[in-house]
Amino acid sequence: MSRNRKAGTITIIPDVSIIDIAEEGKGVGKADELVIFVERAVPGDVADVRIVKKKKNLAEAVIETLHKKSELRTDPFCQYFGTCGGCKWQHMEYDAQLKFKYKNVEAALQRLAKIDTASMEPILGSAENKYYRNKLEYTFSNKRWLNKEDMVERAEALDTDGPNPDLEMNALGFHVPLRFDKIIDIQHCYLQAEPSNSIRNEVRDYALKAGLTFYDLRNHEGNLRNLIIRTSSTGEVMVVVVFAYAEQGQIDGLMEHLKSKFSEVTALLYIVNQKKNDTIFDQEVITYAGRDHIFEDMDGLKFKIGAKSFYQTNSDQAHELYKITKEFAGFTGNELVYDLYTGAGTIANFVARSVKQVVGIEYVPTAIEDAKFNSKLNGIDNAIFYAGDMKDILTREFIADHGKPDVVITDPPRAGMHADVVERLLEMEADKIVYVSCNAATQARDLSLLKEKYEVVRIKPVDMFPHTQHVENVVLLKFRGELA
Repeated sequence: MSRNRKAGTITIIPDVSIIDIAEEGKGVGKADELVIFVERAVPGDVADVRIVKKKKNLAEAVIETLHKKSELRTDPFCQYFGTCGGCKWQHMEYDAQLKFKYKNVEAALQRLAKIDTASMEPILGSAENKYYRNKLEYTFSNKRWLNKEDMVERAEALDTDGPNPDLEMNALGFHVPLRFDKIIDIQHCYLQAEPSNSIRNEVRDYALKAGLTFYDLRNHEGNLRNLIIRTSSTGEVMVVVVFAYAEQGQIDGLMEHLKSKFSEVTALLYIVNQKKNDTIFDQEVITYAGRDHIFEDMDGLKFKIGAKSFYQTNSDQAHELYKITKEFAGFTGNELVYDLYTGAGTIANFVARSVKQVVGIEYVPTAIEDAKFNSKLNGIDNAIFYAGDMKDILTREFIADHGKPDVVITDPPRAGMHADVVERLLEMEADKIVYVSCNAATQARDLSLLKEKYEVVRIKPVDMFPHTQHVENVVLLKFRGELA
């Protein structure tokens, strides 16, 4: 290794070869015994890197000078790449993204669960890797993030005698990573199709002209707080404006403007949230125009989506994910199925017509209400749902009352399953478990415990979120008694 050079307290390590990419999306290089995680680096890059954080044999760094570009590199398509916290892999070819997502899932299962991944199937890529999301949430702020060009413009403006040399500091967009009070003002986002960009830009323009104040995230004051836009494959659009401290006349003015401007909006809603946090699950949703929901269609099934509903944000790929889940389960038509962490009952209702009965459990009561509504909407009478903490609902008594399941489908949050839930799965000894996960590390942790009685027989990653490091993974486990 070449000698490090220092400029004051700055350490620059020259000619670092990027050899891998970490689960959090950073490139990985080595310098002697030091493992370096390099922001926005791609395997195959060779660069001088500047250390920004160091602890023992690990360091975080940024590229100071890129000497050799990886063949896997491509030009980012979004002007906010590198500032916005989303789409961190835009600078890498999509086929390469899939390769490293597959590799990261494989490594987690091998390293953390000691699982033989010979049964692992090719990753299913997303047919669309732009405009694939059906939901985005934006934040209003009176403290816009200023990039280098803005800072130069601001400095030059301050030297003039103009009436207002300051730049426009209001913003409607996304948070800067690690800066809760700084918002990037977004003009065009590649994550959600029209009319998403048009609606967001119109809301911003109206607010500025009408003198509505943007939220101050430190002092908790201002008229406008958040904007949520949901779209569906049926062509319906939901817009939810979240106000903070606004008079009714201000609310009505903006909502009426959106109603007249965007006839395609089928659910125009608003919320008044004056809490210190942005969560809306405990807030009243007021319907200004249209319905209080939109509908999503999947495989001939309709799903009601409200302002607070959970639904997979990549609709097309969610359909593929559920088809894989159903295929892994291998239903014959006579199974009792437990769907754990059922959310709005999407998977439960998706498989209901292929089984004898489905029992869904979910922590959020409003999601269970959606699940029940969706069953009724689709004429499904063999799905029942319960709301409550999984470890408290899924008891020995519950299983005795409802019957031992033939198949368990579990799709927990990123933290994985509670240890009590894993223990209950081991006790109930279902023939099959289909484990859907958005976090290979916590999935591997749970699989290592389930190995006591179960064998992993199929594994298939599914890319739900192109240009990010995130990936879903579906695993089929069979009870060892069935394998004898």
